[in-house]
Amino acid sequence: MNTSPSGEAVEIVPGLVRWTAPHPDWSPTAEPGSSGDWGQMVGSVLYEQPDVVTLIDPLLPSVGREDFLRWLDGRVDGRPVSILTTIHWHRRDREELAERYRPNTTRAWNAIPAGVKPRPLRGAGETLFWLPAVSTLVAGDRLIVVSGVGLRLCPQSWLEGVHVNRPGLAAVLGPLLELPIERVLVSHGEPVLHDGRAALAHAIAEAAA
Repeated sequence: MNTSPSGEAVEIVPGLVRWTAPHPDWSPTAEPGSSGDWGQMVGSVLYEQPDVVTLIDPLLPSVGREDFLRWLDGRVDGRPVSILTTIHWHRRDREELAERYRPNTTRAWNAIPAGVKPRPLRGAGETLFWLPAVSTLVAGDRLIVVSGVGLRLCPQSWLEGVHVNRPGLAAVLGPLLELPIERVLVSHGEPVLHDGRAALAHAIAEAAA
């Protein structure tokens, strides 16, 4: 696995990289179970294809930022860059990166390239992205990994302002079980690197019960 100079990024399979960075709005005093109760480090994804590089929910590290950007430039290697967002508050550093790579890109910088399949969750305010060539599902906030527990649907408190509760979210996630998911890359928690479909099925069943 290739790592970035500052160690935040890990290449999971060739061309699929997940990196973590501290979220600027993280609060160590958030009330447990509240909508602000999440870990400091959050994940972003880079996915390389021969003719395009896709960044999903990119957040740049606060320490070693310039080194990281130089590393990212090397991975992009002059190709067009598409920057996608799973949920509206995950815009993060997309504007800065869109401007940085605008000279590479002859089309809309947030266009969805072939090989990346959006899977919107109706009523849940989020779009997941399916990367079929690497059997990977990329999630924003609706799927999380809880330390010592595994993949789970987000807490009910995270669903304020949308049209589904946890059982409703379980229902709209159900069709994803038709996919041959090996990996689930989440923003909050460690990635699921094996048997992703089984992990998702377990998470759906737990929330629907």
